[in-house]
Amino acid sequence: MIKVLFEKLLALILIILFLPIYLIVSFLVLVTIGSPILFVQKRPGLNGEVFNIYKFRTMTNAKDEYGKLLSDERRLFGVGKFIRSLSLDELPQLFNVLIGKMSFVGPRPLLIEYLDLYNDEQKRRHNVKPGITGWAQVNGRNNISWQERFRLDVWYVDNRSFMLDMKTLWLTFLKVIKRSDVNSSTAVTMEKFEGNK
Repeated sequence: MIKVLFEKLLALILIILFLPIYLIVSFLVLVTIGSPILFVQKRPGLNGEVFNIYKFRTMTNAKDEYGKLLSDERRLFGVGKFIRSLSLDELPQLFNVLIGKMSFVGPRPLLIEYLDLYNDEQKRRHNVKPGITGWAQVNGRNNISWQERFRLDVWYVDNRSFMLDMKTLWLTFLKVIKRSDVNSSTAVTMEKFEGNK
């Protein structure tokens, strides 16, 4: 309970402090990518409970002649790529922390469609709240395999502590400053998880 109250208070303070950044990023998204400013998507959280995650939009909705969305590479450019490189797109998730659906540190919330693809060990990543950042993010982020990411997520679940959270937040700060591991080695976003083979 103390951790929950502390995180909510810290999230509120950061939202107030980052208000100028929210306004600047919102304006940039609006004039370069368009409306809506926020990307909202349902994700599984604690115990698989579904919630809405909030991010700033970084990709356009450009489609081909058949009405199908273009690849991520073709929809992510310019301002969107810059916002993502600094992880500014993640800032609206402070509101997810404020309402109690996320923590600052925990396994990143993935797509609902992946739920049925996890094995029993991988499902344990949902034994804690998802985080804005996590142990997997500071140990490779989008540049590691799915199996390694899940192993790191479950390791965090089994070893979580205040000191580990502080270490993760510090390493996250360094990653953002260096802009490292934002993209996978083969794509601008993490490749889709297709199950355990």
